[in-house]
Amino acid sequence: MATSNSANLVTEIAAAPVSFRRRAMNALVTGAAAGAVLLVMANAIAGSAYILLIASAIGVPIGIGAGIYLSEYGRNRLGDLIRFTADVLNGVPSIIVGIVAYGLVVLSQGHFSALAGGVALAIMMIPTITRTTEEMLLLVPQAVREAAFGLGVSRWRTTLSITLRTATSGVITGIMLAFARVAGETAPLLFTAFGNQYWNWKMNQPTAALPLQIFTYAISPFDEWHRQAWAGALILIILIVVSVSAVRIAAGRGMLKGVS
Repeated sequence: MATSNSANLVTEIAAAPVSFRRRAMNALVTGAAAGAVLLVMANAIAGSAYILLIASAIGVPIGIGAGIYLSEYGRNRLGDLIRFTADVLNGVPSIIVGIVAYGLVVLSQGHFSALAGGVALAIMMIPTITRTTEEMLLLVPQAVREAAFGLGVSRWRTTLSITLRTATSGVITGIMLAFARVAGETAPLLFTAFGNQYWNWKMNQPTAALPLQIFTYAISPFDEWHRQAWAGALILIILIVVSVSAVRIAAGRGMLKGVS
């Protein structure tokens, strides 16, 4: 009888509506816990964003430019060479890219740096952006180009103002694919950015990065550090999803298509 009464009491308590005060306190504590997690890895998050910004500033213009050349002017031996190089780079292990960036930047500077990390990630972004841009531009009907030529628009102006704008959504998709690919790379950064326990905003100094932080915690012998590695992995995934989603939403609403 006592067991039955206890079960009924538990059922009544579970079915009772949760007060606003308890829901507000739960949201507050959850937010504080999430904020604490972000604060513990704040310099690594900022470092990753800084390195990815450098990589995007280098890789996106080069990748789009190469894709435009291949689509509009690349039906020759040079175009075939660029396509072959892009396809090869897409299959090269990331650690090899890190070694190349180490030889190109770190050795010439004499130390590790955020710039070296950005160059390594940019090298990985360029082939994906190049091939995607080429394919998206080739999908634009030839009649669109011919209509512009018939109105007296020059070829380069047609390419930039009409063809490229028509394929904007596909080009942005390629950029996001390249961004998502390199955002979680660790091996290239081991040879270039190297990591830093402190805040750094100088391009010529070693810089922390979330993948490096996760790697450091994962290989440690401490269980507490292993839990921090899992937390860092979750944060990295969330940041990638949020970044890609934000760009896709902006592109879908026409915010990135520019003005004529």
